[in-house]
Amino acid sequence: MKIFNSILLLLIITTLGSCKNTSSETNPSNKIKTEKHTDAQGFNYETITNDPTGLRLYTLNNGLKVYLSKNEEEPKIQTYIAVRAGSNYDPKESTGLAHYLEHMVFKGTDEIGTQDFEKEKVLLQEISNLYEEHKKESDPEKKKEIYKKIDQVSQEASKISISNEYDKMISSLGAQGTNAHTWYEETVYKNKIPVNELDKWLKVESERFSQLVLRLFHTELEVVYEEFNRTQDNDFRKLYSAMLEGLFPNHPYGQQRTIGTSDHLKNPSMVEIHNYFDKYYVPGNMAVVLVGDIDFDDTISKVNDAFGHYENKEVLHPALPKEQPIESPIIKEVYGPTAESVAIAYRSAGIGTKEEKLLTMADMILTNGKAGLIDLNLNQKQAVQNAGCSPTFQNDYGFHRFSGTPKNGQTLDEVKDLILEEIEKLKRGEFEEWMISAVVNDLKLTQTRQYENNTALASAYYNAFIHRQNWEDRIKFLDDLKKITKQELVDFANSFYKNNYVVVYKRKGEDKNVVKVQNPGITPVELNRDKQSEFFKEFSNLKTQPLKPKFVDYKSAIKETKMDNGLKVSYIENPNNDLFSLNIILDMGKDNDRNATLAAGYLDYLGTDKYTPEELRKEFYKLGINYSVSAGSDITFVGISGLKENLDAGLSLLEHLWSNAVPDLETYNKYVDKIAKARQDNKTQKGTILWEGLLSYGMYGENSPLRNIYTIEELQRVDPAELVNKIKELKNFKHRIFYYGKDVEAAVASLNKNHLINNELADYPEATSYLQKETGGNVYFVDYDMVQSEMIFLAKGSQFDPKKMAASRLFNTYFGSGLSSIVFQEIRESKSLAYSAFSAYSTAAKKEEANYVYAYLGTQANKMPEAVDAMMDLMTNMPEAERQFNSAKEATLKKIAAQRITKSNIFWTYEGLKKRGIDYDNREEMYNTIKNMTLADLKKFFNENISGETYNVLIVGNKKDIDMMALSKLGEVQEMDIDFLFNYEKKNEDIKL
Repeated sequence: MKIFNSILLLLIITTLGSCKNTSSETNPSNKIKTEKHTDAQGFNYETITNDPTGLRLYTLNNGLKVYLSKNEEEPKIQTYIAVRAGSNYDPKESTGLAHYLEHMVFKGTDEIGTQDFEKEKVLLQEISNLYEEHKKESDPEKKKEIYKKIDQVSQEASKISISNEYDKMISSLGAQGTNAHTWYEETVYKNKIPVNELDKWLKVESERFSQLVLRLFHTELEVVYEEFNRTQDNDFRKLYSAMLEGLFPNHPYGQQRTIGTSDHLKNPSMVEIHNYFDKYYVPGNMAVVLVGDIDFDDTISKVNDAFGHYENKEVLHPALPKEQPIESPIIKEVYGPTAESVAIAYRSAGIGTKEEKLLTMADMILTNGKAGLIDLNLNQKQAVQNAGCSPTFQNDYGFHRFSGTPKNGQTLDEVKDLILEEIEKLKRGEFEEWMISAVVNDLKLTQTRQYENNTALASAYYNAFIHRQNWEDRIKFLDDLKKITKQELVDFANSFYKNNYVVVYKRKGEDKNVVKVQNPGITPVELNRDKQSEFFKEFSNLKTQPLKPKFVDYKSAIKETKMDNGLKVSYIENPNNDLFSLNIILDMGKDNDRNATLAAGYLDYLGTDKYTPEELRKEFYKLGINYSVSAGSDITFVGISGLKENLDAGLSLLEHLWSNAVPDLETYNKYVDKIAKARQDNKTQKGTILWEGLLSYGMYGENSPLRNIYTIEELQRVDPAELVNKIKELKNFKHRIFYYGKDVEAAVASLNKNHLINNELADYPEATSYLQKETGGNVYFVDYDMVQSEMIFLAKGSQFDPKKMAASRLFNTYFGSGLSSIVFQEIRESKSLAYSAFSAYSTAAKKEEANYVYAYLGTQANKMPEAVDAMMDLMTNMPEAERQFNSAKEATLKKIAAQRITKSNIFWTYEGLKKRGIDYDNREEMYNTIKNMTLADLKKFFNENISGETYNVLIVGNKKDIDMMALSKLGEVQEMDIDFLFNYEKKNEDIKL
């Protein structure tokens, strides 16, 4: 399946037709129309005929849009509150304003987050006045003096405020995914709540969006600056920004980054933020989206009670600059430590235009992850390391972005030219006509999968709102795509893809534009976690009908049958649609045979005695069938998925490939080169270095699963014929089958016909074992060119014990994860020492393995000593806050009560439990244990399992900026060689980070 960026994926979701029936005969465009209704309570709403999502779109009297859709599969509601307010509308002198406002909306109102607002508002006004002075002052020393005053007054104000009260209330509902995001034209606030908590959620959100109070301003500003630093450490974002600057030399898409500029972040105006909120956060510019187990009439009445009293104002979004056509290629370069790549982008018309439809089709013809021109001619043939493309559409403009990374010895210009040649093939019409209908079917498959998910559907709704799209037009989108002819697409390609592109070269090297930031020396603010506002007290007294948890009887939910040859088939019926997945499972993997992952990857590039590799991919794509062969450490999957009607043909094709794959030496040599280049690229990714290389070394030392790999020289000596035989011999080992879909009998009949095996199946080779080493006294450091520093504290705990799962889950909620957790409050909210800080007691995935305690910090190098001290103090002495504990306990219980394990997840969840030696749904035990736990019990768990642990400290950062003497206090500092961490061979031209 093609990997889309998040925005494209949401757009595709919004374009799709029926979940239940995707045929044009039963859902023709001329039968799709908007109908208006009035319910018994007098609320007006719209529906779309033949809408598979069942949307009711209401407009309240004050202009607020309310999108409602019903799905009873789980007792939860995905909620979004969307505002047509993004960085496009930031004042030019205050970029980053919309995004910073998003952060501040979590801080409360005159009722939420305060002990005495009348006293607090006097101090907040003083802080606002000081910021206005600070912004106007040009003398650096005088600015510092003003900032000191801001810090002093902020300390006084913090004595009255109550940190994170909003999140405490929302968490107490059992909410998940509490967050928000800001982009060019939108700010969206997110929660997924249990259905019985709708009233309380509405009470909080109604109050939250009624007004803006900018409390705890300077500490949150420092947090946003840490977020700014993270963007400076992200080479992809730098490339993306440069691409947009070239595409949009006048429009805010290219000229105003959502995060803002360094200078603007240093000189904020609370007055301007208030003005922005008052202008855009009004009913006619907002939408409430609720998708889940709701009653329409009851829900709209409650939403109206919560938001209907808001006073509307007319919103005039600013007229934004128009762009002139691009007449010749625009060339940009960015630098950073990660692997080199190239991006090519063409500017297009915006969402809702004819060009959006044509470009969507062109994009899928070029790359769909299976049989597109770039898929077959560049990726399948390994002509480049990898390449792809995806479109993005916004209100005013869109763009089609192509990307590629080079093979060893290949230049970025060579990659660019290869991509441009595939575009030329599209312009020449060098694709088969059946591809157009196959693309539409592929998009329908994507739609069917996505519309089963409340979050994806709710995202589609808010995107339609933000982009001012009629839902009717989105429902018709695929029918419109069907009408596109090959000639029309070719004509479009010839008029659209000319020398009118922006090309950005991402080169390795030092970025000269990095902004170094001083630590402003913020005095930690008061958290007052033991305090509650009057609003919180009233909120807490609201009673809701509790949800009863539902637990799974796995042994009855997972049914079994057998093939004629006696092979066991586990199955679960798909109650929703005609999609299926079928997996042949071998309980062996790379730990049993190092060739497993190597062979699985090689198969993807092979053909058979009947089909070339390209023909084979086309055959699968025609059927709408995805196939995969993958190997993990202890498991291997061979499987297919797609439409049930094509299961037999798809399985026949898979078995043909499995039995008749033909080795090819040239293909294998390219495959080895690809592996070598991927290893070199891995070494340039700080996330890979930290969360794979250092983490694995911190757990296992030299004898780790990560380091147990073939050298490139060893790979070059492998006979590809032996590798193909290894794949063919897989079916001679013991294996089992899991089927999710309808018509189990037909699936088994197809297996009987196509999956032919020996009468006696072999046992698995013995698995390599890896010893988890004791931790403590070691600091493993990798020097990397970055602004922030990232570190993990890692401590090996006791062997897995299912009795600890309840306490660990409650501990993680209370202590280490979420906006109202102890770690987040202390490290980020009070002290502004990190953008990201979390901790967890991690339970092992297998019964014979150890649990781990870990903590993470992402912070400026000049804040690291303070941040480390703060984190280590917390990991040694757990703060005890009774009210916060009770809220965490309530939240944890509600999450379990609202959780439903359904569909194929029943099987995969049970697989995970069995690895831990558990053969039943242990959530019931966890629920009852947590229900009876006290803060004293949690403290006891902390003292026995966390406090006093000795840590390996894993760090990626810039050696020039880090206080190495401070690090030595944590243990013996060892600067690690990246090749050694991953067990890669060194080369003369190895990259210096």
